[in-house]
Amino acid sequence: MPELPNSPEQVSSVFRQFDDVDFLLILGIAVASYLAIVTSRWCATWLTGRLPTRFRFYILPWIPLFRILFVLTAISQIVPLVIEPTASNLFAVFGAASVAIGFAFKDYVSSLIAGIVVLFERPYRVGDWVSIEGHYGEVRSLGMRTVNLMTPDDTMVTIPHNSMWSSAILNSNGGRRDMQCAPKFYVSPTHDGDHVRQKLLDVALTSTYLHIDHVPVVVAKQLPWATQYTVRAYPFECREQFAFITDLTLRGNAALRQIGIKLLVAPPSITQSAEL
Repeated sequence: MPELPNSPEQVSSVFRQFDDVDFLLILGIAVASYLAIVTSRWCATWLTGRLPTRFRFYILPWIPLFRILFVLTAISQIVPLVIEPTASNLFAVFGAASVAIGFAFKDYVSSLIAGIVVLFERPYRVGDWVSIEGHYGEVRSLGMRTVNLMTPDDTMVTIPHNSMWSSAILNSNGGRRDMQCAPKFYVSPTHDGDHVRQKLLDVALTSTYLHIDHVPVVVAKQLPWATQYTVRAYPFECREQFAFITDLTLRGNAALRQIGIKLLVAPPSITQSAEL
């Protein structure tokens, strides 16, 4: 096994002489890598804006992969320009760098490794609607270390990838363009269940946001204080989920009142537990 340099003379023999280093070429490689990353991101965004919506989930996830490839390519080109490209020198430099980085940037490196895992296991990708550590939103971009979520209230949340080691990730659509929405209705137990279920089903079937490839389903559940009806249906596009839920809720409440059904409000304890 090659020995690590332990004297100034050995260290100086690892690196090239200052006059031999082509700093202009190194700068050119770094700039070219940066321009390649920016260009690939712009091209992907440009394509998704002109192709049908469904292609967004296939094109955008490649952006972070190309970014890593460009960075690794730049590093592989720059390192031989700075050190003498021998096996012992490469082993010495990368070994020392690994130890230093491991101690100084443990959490940062953990996030980078998690980012690589995300690229292959794909627990979330650009365009997915996910919940991570209590934050729910659309995945707008995947960096090498973090994921950016845009929440429903238009707030950008940045979360390190290494949060996947210790917390669950809830993915609502898993790379698909549609997702299930499930607004709930609470009514007095003294009612005609078939009539209520049919009314809510009619409301879902006549919604302008409904994805017709998925048949809506109404599920009833008896609670101690009310009967809960859940309308499980899919909007045509994930970004329409809030408009879809609003439409089902308002029209569903109106339809139930029209047939004389008494609507109930969930107790505070139920509401608080659902928000946690």
